[in-house]
Amino acid sequence: MVVTPARFRSSKFLKMQLPILKVLSPAETSSAAVADAENGSMTCGSTVGQFEPSRRLPPWLRRQVPKGNANHFTAGLLDELKLETVCDNAKCPNRMECYSQKTATFMILGNVCTRPCGFCAVSRGKPEALELDEPERVAEAAYRLGLKHVVITSVTRDDLPDGGGDHFYQCVIAVRKKTGAAIEVLTPDFIRHKHGLDRVIESAPEVFNHNMETVPRLYRKVRGPKSEYRWTLELLKHIKTSNPNIKTKSGLMLGLGETRDELLECLADLRTYDCDFLTLGQYLQPGPKYLPVVRYVPPEEFDELGAIARSMGFKKVASGPFVRSSYHAREMTDEA
Repeated sequence: MVVTPARFRSSKFLKMQLPILKVLSPAETSSAAVADAENGSMTCGSTVGQFEPSRRLPPWLRRQVPKGNANHFTAGLLDELKLETVCDNAKCPNRMECYSQKTATFMILGNVCTRPCGFCAVSRGKPEALELDEPERVAEAAYRLGLKHVVITSVTRDDLPDGGGDHFYQCVIAVRKKTGAAIEVLTPDFIRHKHGLDRVIESAPEVFNHNMETVPRLYRKVRGPKSEYRWTLELLKHIKTSNPNIKTKSGLMLGLGETRDELLECLADLRTYDCDFLTLGQYLQPGPKYLPVVRYVPPEEFDELGAIARSMGFKKVASGPFVRSSYHAREMTDEA
């Protein structure tokens, strides 16, 4: 059992922080709605307290399309080099903004995932063979974009003997050699491939990101039957034990039916395992076959959650409706 600092787990701590933070409380998230979120039976017309999810986004989730030609430059370069990004494959709401700033999160190991996560728009099924020249193409793209902080993520590849760990290693080494940039990896859980995890650690990225995604009660429904909450924490611990110089990072999506106390318990667990950086963002349903949004969290409440997280000792926290794992990753790392 994971034991977190008593000061974070005490009922006093859980209740004293920012009393207007009610968006994730049991009063706002009814037990019936939470049960529906767990078993996947909730529909867009289900009611959660005073909130009724709908296809209409609240005002704070509507954005203007960035202007300029840099967006086309980035998209064209990725197309030329035949590279995948999580920006496109996961239908990230920040895609246009990031492309317009000549940045992107590279997604390696193909564009087909072996895990059926309930929240992710990336295609799932039987992946194709690895492209051995992909590390060089990722490095070339990073060089031509002028990136000083490169984020590399991937689909989950349970079909590979090492889960894709060596391919991650080759990409990190190639990018570092070509650009000299700081490198952040955002990896799957390597739950059956610890030797693959060790291979990624061997490449010594400046930041190692692995997302918690949600609270333990919703874990299997959100992340799939192969995922384990405890292993997520052990993975982060293993990174620190193997190389204390690597900064660890994790993130959660809000609005899936979690309660405030459950969320704070997760943050306390992450701090117990010395997680350095934290991201908190709004879950957005990428299509009708995916898990529904239980609640949209207003920006001011994300600010409050960020303040709580910083008080718990995270070195850097990004908390807001549009925050994603690699959103403004360089700024987050530099400021820390």
